[in-house]
Amino acid sequence: MNVDVDIFERMKAGEPIRLDDEQYFKIHDVVSKTINLVTEMNATSKDVDQIRDRLSVITGTSIDKSTIVFAPFYTNFGIHIHIGKDVFINHACTFLDMGGITLEDGVLIGPKANLITENHPIKPEDRKALVCCPIVIKRNAWIGAAATILPGITIGENAVVAAGAVVTRDVAPNTIVAGVPARKVKSI
Repeated sequence: MNVDVDIFERMKAGEPIRLDDEQYFKIHDVVSKTINLVTEMNATSKDVDQIRDRLSVITGTSIDKSTIVFAPFYTNFGIHIHIGKDVFINHACTFLDMGGITLEDGVLIGPKANLITENHPIKPEDRKALVCCPIVIKRNAWIGAAATILPGITIGENAVVAAGAVVTRDVAPNTIVAGVPARKVKSI
C-alpha cells in the first residue's frame, strides 16, 4: 500500500483499499454526497431532461442530450461513470462504479441491470477491504433486463447479454451470451 498515492488512483489501479486507510474518508465523503444526490434525483426528477442534468452533476461530466436515463437509477459513487452518446438506461439499474464504468456510444441497458465494479478479497481476514476493477461496455452493446456484469469485464461491440445473465468473463464483439454464469449462445 502506497499512501503517498491518492486513494482514488489506488482504487482505480485495483489496489485493495482497507477501511483503516488514512485516506478512506475521501471515499466516504463522495459516497455520502452521491447517495444524497441520487435520492434527490429519484424523488424529484419529473422527466428525462432533469434526470440527465442531475446525473451530469453526480458524474461530474456533461451527459449528451441524446442519452436517456429512466429513474430510479442507483449509484454509490458516480464520479467514475462515463456515458457516451445515444445511450439508453432503463428503470432501476444499479451502477457500483468505484472501479470505473464506461458506456460507449449506442449502449442499451435493460431494466434492473447491475454493473458492479467492486469486490472483496476471499481471505476472511481481508474481506472488508475493497478491490475495484473497471467495466467497459463497447459501442452498440445491449445488456438485457436484470443482467449482472461483474468487476473487470469488457462487453464487446454489438454484443448482447441476455436477460438475467451473470457475466463473469469478457464478452467478444458480435456475440450473444446467456445464463449463470453467462456463456456464448451464438455469434451475430
